[in-house]
Amino acid sequence: MAGPEGEPCSLYIHIPFCAGACDYCDFYSIPVEAGDPRLDSYVGALLADAEYTLASFGIDRVPTLYIGGGTPSLLGAGRIDRLLAGLGSLLPNPPVEITVEANPESADRSFLETCRKRGVTRLSLGVQTFHEPSRRQVHRVGEGALLPERLRLVQEYFGAAFSADLITGLPGQDRGVLLEDLKKLLAFTPGHVSLYALTPEAGTPLTAEPRFKALLPPADEADRLWLIGRDTLEQAGYNQYEVSNFALPGKESIHNIRYWRMENWLGLGPAASGTIIDDRTGRGTRYTIAADVEAYLNAPVEGRVSVGDGVLSPMREKNLVFVESLDRTVLMKETCLMGFRSIEGPDPRLFIRRFGRDIAECIPGTLARWRNRGLIRPDRIALRREGLLFLDSFLAGCFEELEHTER
Repeated sequence: MAGPEGEPCSLYIHIPFCAGACDYCDFYSIPVEAGDPRLDSYVGALLADAEYTLASFGIDRVPTLYIGGGTPSLLGAGRIDRLLAGLGSLLPNPPVEITVEANPESADRSFLETCRKRGVTRLSLGVQTFHEPSRRQVHRVGEGALLPERLRLVQEYFGAAFSADLITGLPGQDRGVLLEDLKKLLAFTPGHVSLYALTPEAGTPLTAEPRFKALLPPADEADRLWLIGRDTLEQAGYNQYEVSNFALPGKESIHNIRYWRMENWLGLGPAASGTIIDDRTGRGTRYTIAADVEAYLNAPVEGRVSVGDGVLSPMREKNLVFVESLDRTVLMKETCLMGFRSIEGPDPRLFIRRFGRDIAECIPGTLARWRNRGLIRPDRIALRREGLLFLDSFLAGCFEELEHTER
């Protein structure tokens, strides 16, 4: 497969460190103290990896950079300064959007000031809930009482250029608690809000510990809470532009939109992945770095990802990078999976360029059935707001039809 040389390619960097583990989280992270020496070593490994990977792929245009985790703010001001400065020296042109995730307890003034100084355009703050009993039940790090102070600080440095996460369906949460969470958050006018329904993921304490069966609200009540949150955000002027994401006009996440459009991205750090698509063939390659901090720190740079003869391949550290090929059918499915999450649907021009067919020709039966139910937008191939509530069912129909039409 040809590499993306000459094509823009977003960059995701994973910071796999947290002060503690929340019971609902299934992202790869390990608990560390702020003074852990691995934090310094990790920044050095990331910068070496970034230099090698960007050069290997011939990337000179990175439209968006996203530093997520884990808890990137756990790096502190000095390390985030080193990381952002180092990345800046590798990129000939600064990204139009640079997002850094932060948790309130570590998003202090020095961290925020450094982010702003180094060109961060958008901060993503993990609020989740102000309600202390709910926070304690799921072992959420930090205290709800700290949130107003940190939100004021974020607002001071970023204005409305920040996003906040909220979770619905938490233990101890009811309509009143959720509405109070929204009232408190919206008083700081975030430009963007991610509203997530609590999902018990396999392997997390949320599914492993019996106590949660009695603590979590029934499924119907959890759904009702999310809908209350959605309606409240929309009434406050936030547009739902993706299943779980709401933004004031012009404050949408460019980086995430590129994911939903299935555009190229590279990932750095353990558990991160990258996806490179060849628009000439409608095929792609994905690599995933092993979720192992120690292996990542100890691997030679050349042992992570290489583009030998235009094909991604793991080198030296054979167990460090998993590489998979994406054929046309798989890539079409993923394009639907990601694209229909957005209120705009898959990009029709990109679909034709990539697969040589109009998306309507690939899933005509599914579109007809859902159009008859009034759940397809009349102006484009995308689900209506109400249709997003049944996304899984819609995608099942798309996948079945794609497997048939691509035989």
